Order: sequence, then structure tokens, then C-alpha cells
Amino acid sequence: MKNFNLGKFEDERKAMVELLRRRGIKDENVLRAMEKVPRHLFVPEAFIHYAYEDSALPIGCSQTISQPYTVAVMTEALEVKPGDKILEVGTGSGYQAAILAEMGAQVFTIERFEELLKKALETLSKLGYNVVGTVGDGSIGWSEFAPYDGIIVTAAAPKIPKSLVNQLKINGRLVIPIGDLEVQELYIIKKIEEHKLDIKKKFGFKFVPLIGKEGWSEERFRNNGR
Repeated sequence: MKNFNLGKFEDERKAMVELLRRRGIKDENVLRAMEKVPRHLFVPEAFIHYAYEDSALPIGCSQTISQPYTVAVMTEALEVKPGDKILEVGTGSGYQAAILAEMGAQVFTIERFEELLKKALETLSKLGYNVVGTVGDGSIGWSEFAPYDGIIVTAAAPKIPKSLVNQLKINGRLVIPIGDLEVQELYIIKKIEEHKLDIKKKFGFKFVPLIGKEGWSEERFRNNGR
């Protein structure tokens, strides 16, 4: 058990999970984690009463906490097992990392914005989650702790980053949005062999851009006025 009181917003969390179940999320481990983790502690105080609505919310630095359905879809696609080593690209609020840690994963997370990383790690630590984080270019991964059983990317790339694929174990999974700056497909990539991937896609997602060497360039990002 983690160090938080489940009583506050308990009904809202249960309602959120029931909505996710109705929307097609089947992995009970994902649903249990999302019923347990207090999402309201990962959003700015001004938005706390919207924390369990199925919507993305601003968290500062032009970033967002993903809507619960998106978190559930991505986590389910990752097929997390207890003890798995998972790399998260884009720490953001820390909520996704908390879900992974609640499911028993060993979580490493990388974030561009030091302000967001610091706040996320503080929240995670208070809740009893031991997550390792760093500031850096998530598009090239975190080779120090590779290989990973899974990599989850919470920002959209124009193409599949080779560095992330290289840091996956054989049979590991990479879940990443790929597309333009307006709309993306969610790629669910399984590394079958060193140079063989199985790729499945889900349609209709929108994420903030993945900025970095193997993502969108800062210059192009500025030129698009985003």
C-alpha cells in the first residue's frame, strides 16, 4: 500500500474507471492502478475538481496531463508486468509514471523541463513511488539503463526514433504517437528480432510534440508557432 488516503475523490476515481471500462479498456491491472492513483494530486490546484473528467489538463510549460482514456490505452498496449523495466519519455505531471509504478514496474523517466521533472518526482516520492528521473532529450532515450522491457512516449514524433527501438529488449514494446503536429496514430511496436518489428496502429490521438534529435527540431517547432 502506498502512503495516501483513498477516501478523497474515491467516487470520482471509480466513476472514471467505469467509463474507461465502457470505452473498451480490458486490462484489470491497468484499471486497478488507475482506481488507486490519486490523479488530483498531479494536476494544478486550479483544476483539481476536473481531475477525474476524461480530458487533458494543462500542467505548465505548455504541457498537459493526458486524458485518462489515453493513459489507459497506452498503458494497456505496453502490457506491463511486475518487475518490468520501463522507460517513460515525457514525465510531465508524473501521473503516467505513477500508474506504471503502481503496476509493479521499475520506472525510469526523462523530461525536457526541469521544473516539471522536479515537481513530478516530489509528488511521486510523497506517494511512495520510487521512480528514477532525469532532464534530457527523450527522443534519444536513456541508454544508461537500457535495455528496457517497454518504452512509453507521451509526446508525438514525426517518425519512429531509432534510438528508442535500439534500447528495447527483444520482445519489448514501444508505444509512441507518430504523425504531424495536428493529429497522430498511436504506434504499438513489438521488437521481434534485432531488425524486425511488429507494428500495430490506433487512430485519432493528439499529443504535444516530441522535441529532440530524433523528434521535432526546436526550430521547426518555433516555425510552426506552437
